[in-house]
Amino acid sequence: MKKARFHDAARLEFLDSVSYYETVQPGLGERFRLSILAAVKLACAMPFAGSPYKYGTRRVFPKKFPFSVVYFAGDDEIIIFAISHFKRKPGYWRSRQADNPLVMPSIDDPTV
Repeated sequence: MKKARFHDAARLEFLDSVSYYETVQPGLGERFRLSILAAVKLACAMPFAGSPYKYGTRRVFPKKFPFSVVYFAGDDEIIIFAISHFKRKPGYWRSRQADNPLVMPSIDDPTV
């Protein structure tokens, strides 16, 4: 199983969303947190099971929440670029890949 590494901005998105859901209803933030962590665990266990997405990334979907976990499957780890709400502009997290030059997609990548 690969390890997960969160981009700093993705970690903030995650924590902000947990806090938001907790203010909506006590306990909902914890359910959101567990749902995201289960999706991350799936991505770590089976990195290529996630749906191919933009710019050489993949994504998995937590249960019961309108979010996706956008990640890149590296050799030793997965790098999580976003905990993305379905209503956000697709690819808003793209600049985060520049922080990790080893995960830039090749010119031949059809998802670019």
